[in-house]
Amino acid sequence: MDLPHSTILETRTLHWPDEAACAAFAAALAARPAIRDAFIELRGTLGAGKTTFARHLLRALGVQGRIKSPSYALLEPYELPGLAIAHLDFYRFDDPREWDDAGMRDTFAAPGLKLAEWPEHAAGALPPPDLRIELRIAGDTARDVVVSACSARGQELLG
Repeated sequence: MDLPHSTILETRTLHWPDEAACAAFAAALAARPAIRDAFIELRGTLGAGKTTFARHLLRALGVQGRIKSPSYALLEPYELPGLAIAHLDFYRFDDPREWDDAGMRDTFAAPGLKLAEWPEHAAGALPPPDLRIELRIAGDTARDVVVSACSARGQELLG
């Protein structure tokens, strides 16, 4: 998998035996102050758990109500007191010009948390992430997870 333009400062390899482990990691991440203005890439094959992880993280941050996948809308925004969140999905991107057409420059210039699924489909347009989370299917409910800090903020998120 191509991982452009990011220096990796620290990497951790985790094993989540089930969805509860995914939720626990998301809750720990949500408790870190650096999450408030982070850019997190979520990578993995279809069905690896990118959206599931995003939902657990959003719940842990306090998002109420239905959390929709941004697969068709490209962007699902959430507003919490003092925190703007952009959950993005670039799976349907075919052309780098779609980045500008979709207004992503403004989204990434604004403060707040950005969660991007399928970032490789917007390669070259995205800024370097703070944290890259790559999920790999390791059984029916298990996932092997590689978490890489690509910035000082990412290292803060890793704790």
